Amino acid sequence: MSTAALPPTPKSPSVGARRKGPKALPKLPMSAFTPPNTGTSDKFPLAPSPSSLQPSEVIDAYVIAPNGDLSSWKSQVGQNLGGRLRGVVLSLHGAQPEEVEKIVQDIQASASTSSTPVLAIAVPFVLEDGVPSSPPSYLTNATSSKPSIVLSTTFKQSSPAAIEALAWALTQGYTVNIDVQCDLQHESSWEALEDLLTKATESSESAKGKIVLSNLLPPPDSLALPIVKLLTHELYRSYQSHTASLSLFANLFINFLPPAWGAPTPPTPPPPPSSAGEEEREKAARLESKESKEWKRRIKMYIGHAVEAFGFQRILFGSSPAAPLTATTPASNAGHWYELGRESFAELGIEQEAIDAVFALNAKQVYGS
Repeated sequence: MSTAALPPTPKSPSVGARRKGPKALPKLPMSAFTPPNTGTSDKFPLAPSPSSLQPSEVIDAYVIAPNGDLSSWKSQVGQNLGGRLRGVVLSLHGAQPEEVEKIVQDIQASASTSSTPVLAIAVPFVLEDGVPSSPPSYLTNATSSKPSIVLSTTFKQSSPAAIEALAWALTQGYTVNIDVQCDLQHESSWEALEDLLTKATESSESAKGKIVLSNLLPPPDSLALPIVKLLTHELYRSYQSHTASLSLFANLFINFLPPAWGAPTPPTPPPPPSSAGEEEREKAARLESKESKEWKRRIKMYIGHAVEAFGFQRILFGSSPAAPLTATTPASNAGHWYELGRESFAELGIEQEAIDAVFALNAKQVYGS
């Protein structure tokens, strides 16, 4: 018996497709390869280089000069910072109480002829003394004085007198710069700060004033703790949690100042040693460059979170360190800190608008232009 021939097995579609040659890909229009028509460049826009991103102008929101003399600070600013300066907030931290009134009068009298405009004068104010029974004349005339008067105080612990004093200052419409000098390694210190702010701002009248916190960005830290360990350390996690809570307070700003890290701010770019051979100069430059890079990595850990919490609109650049816990805290150079801080922000990939806000526009908003 004969068997009919079976039909051939049909080819797999994939095999057939492969045998027909490569699949024709859709063609993209030439416009997909054309840069945006900005009118300024024929190249695709790239993120700005950290070395090229500079603030249009700078207002230094924290310059400590107890006697009102800015000559020491001016010697540090350097050409890059000095050429962009449009004003300072001058803090009289450390001035003797009996001398403050005369210093304020001298600053106000020379304000119109000063080569460095003074936007505001931060006068000492002791929270623990409570509400002043007879405020000095420079406070009674503060609303009409030029430069304007703001209050500068130190916080170590909360107390009924401190809460009343801060509440009084805010209802009077003052801007209060609070230098946080409690030990933030303990949870109780964070809670005490939040207790002060919560109780002092309970009244709706407190919205007349503003609060600027110092010594929190960056906070006191130890350079001996490696960054890889800092990322998961309980102190860093506590910082993240509590700064997020602080950002919920209305009219609260934060100063970006040289940190208390047990070392002066390193220069960037590092200058070569004045007297050294070529090999020694190169070696020293590499070491200093490594130090500045380490600082920037650590700084960016803190400012990255601060930006998430406060936004760019509530961070103010200042060049003087917060009032140190001890007199042995190494001095910081204003020009070095400006470069280090500017590059740290720029390396986050921020826009020109943001860096202008941090280095000038926010200070104008807080202290008046």
